[in-house]
Amino acid sequence: MSEQSTPIGSTQGKPAPATPLNPRRRGLIIGASAGLGAELARKLAREGYSLALLARGKDKLDALCLEINSQGGNAHSYAHNVTDFDKVPALLQTIVANLGGLDLVIYVASVNNPPGGIDKFNFENDRAMIEVNLIGAMAWLTPVAEMFQSAKAGQIVGISSVAGDRGRVGNPGYNTSKAGLTTYLEALRNRLTRHGVNVLTVKPGFMKTEMLKAAPGPTPFAIEPSVAADHIVKAMKKRKQVIYTAPIWRWIMLVIQHVPSFIFRRLSF
Repeated sequence: MSEQSTPIGSTQGKPAPATPLNPRRRGLIIGASAGLGAELARKLAREGYSLALLARGKDKLDALCLEINSQGGNAHSYAHNVTDFDKVPALLQTIVANLGGLDLVIYVASVNNPPGGIDKFNFENDRAMIEVNLIGAMAWLTPVAEMFQSAKAGQIVGISSVAGDRGRVGNPGYNTSKAGLTTYLEALRNRLTRHGVNVLTVKPGFMKTEMLKAAPGPTPFAIEPSVAADHIVKAMKKRKQVIYTAPIWRWIMLVIQHVPSFIFRRLSF
């Protein structure tokens, strides 16, 4: 059973009321239509956030907003493809105006296009993963970082992956996109911490989402997106810098990171 966190003075499934001493916080989730993004939206709505939810699938977004708003929450949908980089500044400005400000941005959007075997190579797949997983994140988080730095407040959460901790043979493009995102988030953290801005890097292992169905081979320690969302929100409250979810992946990846290259390159995953 996943850990549940209910705001003081609220009932399960309903957001905490906004008051002058407890104003409604404002969050943006990029990649919110399903899986982890949707679960984060549900949980943050219960925590009292007003939310802007972005994804390509407008129908799914609208259904999620209807669900949240019917329970007393406040969520608004914006159809957006994260590879439309030039549209980001205007859309961000619109969202800030509509929400009346911004306190939190979570970048969840991600694709994983396996090349079809360890002897296959596919540049188009690799480019798509880099554009969504890394450049899309930079397109959004760069102006957000500038805005939060000026405000000397705010929180950025980026969903990377354990796949970025080492260059494995199975999917070099995906590994590269997530390694790049992890490094980018660390760089933002090193810039922004001195300005009072928290940057959290999340490294999930296997999660029970549609993406998992395409994964070749075994998928140990897979968890529900709702459980990962609980871990993430708990880490946000503690203003942590890096977490693995499930937590066991921290120790698994510690071992994998220290496997010598001459052994690691002989593995088939």
